[in-house]
Amino acid sequence: MLKRSKLLIHIREELGSLNRNPTLAFCTCVTDDKCDNAKARGDGSESENEWERLLKPFDFKQLQRSLNKITPHQLNKLLALPLDVPTSMELFQWAGSQTSYCHSFDVYFTLIDKLGAAKEFKIIDRLLLQMKDEGAVFKESLFIMIMRHYGRAGLPGQATRILLDMWNTFSCEPTFKSYNQALDVLLAGNCPKVAPNVFYEMLGKGISPSVFTFARVIQALCIVNEVDSACSLLRDMTKHGCVPNSVIYQILIHALSKSNRVNDALKLLEEMFLMGCIPDANTFNDIIHGLCRADRIHEAAKLVDRMLLRGCTPNAITYGILMHALCRTGRVDEAKVLLNKAPEQNNVLFNTLINGYVTNGRVDEAKTILNENMLIKGYQPDVYTYNILIRGLCKKGILSSAHEVVNEMSSKGIQPNAITYTTLIDGFSKAGRLQEAYDLVTEMSAKSLSLNIMGYNSLISALSKQGMIQQALEIFGDMSSNRCKPDIFTFNALILGFCKIDKMDEALGIYRDMFQEGVIANTVTYNTLIRAFLRKGKTQEALKLVNEMLFRGCPLDVITYNGLIKALCNDGAVERALGLFEEMMRKGSKPNHVTCNILINGFCRIEALQRE
Repeated sequence: MLKRSKLLIHIREELGSLNRNPTLAFCTCVTDDKCDNAKARGDGSESENEWERLLKPFDFKQLQRSLNKITPHQLNKLLALPLDVPTSMELFQWAGSQTSYCHSFDVYFTLIDKLGAAKEFKIIDRLLLQMKDEGAVFKESLFIMIMRHYGRAGLPGQATRILLDMWNTFSCEPTFKSYNQALDVLLAGNCPKVAPNVFYEMLGKGISPSVFTFARVIQALCIVNEVDSACSLLRDMTKHGCVPNSVIYQILIHALSKSNRVNDALKLLEEMFLMGCIPDANTFNDIIHGLCRADRIHEAAKLVDRMLLRGCTPNAITYGILMHALCRTGRVDEAKVLLNKAPEQNNVLFNTLINGYVTNGRVDEAKTILNENMLIKGYQPDVYTYNILIRGLCKKGILSSAHEVVNEMSSKGIQPNAITYTTLIDGFSKAGRLQEAYDLVTEMSAKSLSLNIMGYNSLISALSKQGMIQQALEIFGDMSSNRCKPDIFTFNALILGFCKIDKMDEALGIYRDMFQEGVIANTVTYNTLIRAFLRKGKTQEALKLVNEMLFRGCPLDVITYNGLIKALCNDGAVERALGLFEEMMRKGSKPNHVTCNILINGFCRIEALQRE
């Protein structure tokens, strides 16, 4: 480290050079050699460290005695150096203590910018008041910079406060630029609900918005699902001398398509063309996605043709959306033709097609796509590809082949994940092959993979259905120790297990435990318990559960009604059963053929008894 006497000489020389040439930047190295070396390395770390070493430990009282009077221009150059906040503040205060000295706006701007980057907002507030006391003329750029720092610090509310303080406290009139910055900060800070209020305050003050202002407010309204209000703002733009651009149309089209208002989105697309705005591939994709969700696949395909006519090239996402829609509606072969037309194929598109064949029960053809199309074209299947195949094989009951796929994955260097094993465990559990399912759990543990909620539920459900409730409870206990929170399917499986072995007290105990765990019972829960009580002839207990079911806002379905109607008919209360049937119709629960057969048998039994 340089001695203090040499440091003083160095600083005097630098300040002297500034006096001779105010525009000359400071040399941040002590010697020319060091400067040359730093330039050769292209590294600014040497200069930063040098200034920190030079000024941090320096005695500012000695500096005040030793240096000539410093000007605001010179101070601004010093503050622009990469000094820490305490050192910068000491320089600022020392300079301000000079006789007949007044800080310039540039000095305040540079220091406040540094403080904002360090999130020292309380010091910023003090400096703003100091500027006011000194009679400084505030500029809008200062407040815009402060708002930007508040945004980066995740404090959007403080940005709006500064916007209000600009005029109320500091007599600086904001323009649309300040409001645009505030809106930008609010959206980035996930506060879209506040953005319209800022916008209408802006209009109330007679400040004309820009196209960017409208874009940000429209985006905010779309985020909070106020799409109609956003569309109204689009119509108001011309009143303020603004013409909507492509960005605004794209925001609205995306929101309308997402809200399943694809016809309105198509109208905006036409308007976009008339206004001379050019939609990009994402805009077309939004509408194509909306059309496909509405099963208007033919119109979606025609829109792709229109894209091409407009000079917009469909991308992989475009083809993926169409292929997914075709596969979902069972038109897998058409999806295959579309894949061959795609200019850029990728794993996602192949996985979509393979999934389509698997979902439609055509597993062998899915394998053919993998082996004869995907691999030949140089695309390597990933874990998602194999998981799709494993799911299809498990669904068809070809469990051994599904397990072999795991070995094939490993041989190709693709590690199976938790979903891979969960799918297999579910398949073996549903087939009643519990020992093999347990073996898979052990295999998972050996690969440091944890069983997820779906895997636990598969095992608990299989054990409960086989009456092995004790083993199911042991698995249930393992869930808690492994920090896996049980869900409604877990509890329903255990309730079913206890009901199957006629342990109703234990079943009701699990039912009560659900609520303690924050899990809300559903129709399946109540139907399982009600059916079990009715099977045991305990109609009153079943009716109590029906009342509780209704009290908790859980609607009765056709299974609930059928069980109750059958129980009443068996008890000879056919008129009450008929009343329940009429209530079922009134509440919009459509009876099925089972309902009608139960009532017919009930009336026939009553008539036979009356004849006797």
